[in-house]
Amino acid sequence: MPVLGHGPTMTARRTVGGMRDAVIVGAVRTPVGRRNGGLSEIHPVDLSAHVLRALAERGGFNPADVEDVVWGCVSQVGEQSWNVARNAVLAAGWPESVPGTTLDRQCGSSQQAVHFAAATVLSGQADLVVAGGVESMSRVPMGSSALDRDPYGPAVRARYGVDGFNQGVGAELMASRWGFTRTQLDEYALASHAAAAKAQDAGEFDVEVVPVGEVTRDEGIRRDTTLEKLAGLKTPFRADGVVTAGSASQISDGAAALAVTTSRWAAAHGLRPLARIHTAVVAADDPVIMLTAPIPATAKALERAGLTLADIGVYEVNEAFAPVPLAWLAETGADASRLNPRGGAIALGHPLGASGARIMTTMLHHMRQSEIRYGLQTMCEGGGMANATIVEIL
Repeated sequence: MPVLGHGPTMTARRTVGGMRDAVIVGAVRTPVGRRNGGLSEIHPVDLSAHVLRALAERGGFNPADVEDVVWGCVSQVGEQSWNVARNAVLAAGWPESVPGTTLDRQCGSSQQAVHFAAATVLSGQADLVVAGGVESMSRVPMGSSALDRDPYGPAVRARYGVDGFNQGVGAELMASRWGFTRTQLDEYALASHAAAAKAQDAGEFDVEVVPVGEVTRDEGIRRDTTLEKLAGLKTPFRADGVVTAGSASQISDGAAALAVTTSRWAAAHGLRPLARIHTAVVAADDPVIMLTAPIPATAKALERAGLTLADIGVYEVNEAFAPVPLAWLAETGADASRLNPRGGAIALGHPLGASGARIMTTMLHHMRQSEIRYGLQTMCEGGGMANATIVEIL
């Protein structure tokens, strides 16, 4: 283990002499459905309940032992309002004694849910917490919670001299700042689809995916896309821009869940930990460009962990837009071959509230299958924030 000389980490709190750690004993997800695709007829509460039931079955724990369910969801209106976490617990048939709470840290909501779950078991407030999230973007369109409202207020708009904040515009600003061309973004998008298709064909997602009826595989992978097709797409955020729908994450439906406990509790209940949550941080940056915070979040996580990028065997940087992982690579100098090896949100989709847990589930199973010790996950979030998590395979 590394010498932890850079501040407190999750690893420093492992179960030794009464100290506690945070480990993951189960990680599952639905296939990611395309907008108006195979999952669009399923209520988000029922979609959430589906992964809760599968998590308990595959993880081998008794739902009655769950002390909280922390659930990410971005558009908490309509069918995703009134605490979708608690409703999912009830829909899953779990005991009424199991509580649930729903959080919104924008695209990183379910990654933050994992952080909260880890902090809860580390502190001794609970022994088993389920973390995850859902988003049915077919049924509750992106931005529904802000319709006919001003979520920023005059003081925020005045501070930054803008009428509002737009991630697509932020992606164009990133591309301009780092000098990315349209061709570079399209090439990145094409590679994401190719990597996801290769992983799907090899059955690499099978261990993590819980089929939903006839939907057994991720629906967003475009096997027939080409650079020529991508080059023909419009640039909706700037007339002379470089970002298109092809180099942006897909609007999607899905849910994912992980079970978080301590090594001691897992051993006492016959559960096999998949990984330890080594380090968990959150950072923030300029809210206008909005998408750059994964860069300082990564630096913060590595410093807290006492690790370097060379120690990390896989990096998952959410593909909200192609400039995000490309700028992250440019600033960190990371090994591009370790980045999003099974594709990302450009190919697989981005069901907002579920994406953090979906990405972590995919990363964990990739690490176990490839015998990788450390993995790092980070994702940009509305408001210019980013979570970063380092996990260690056991």
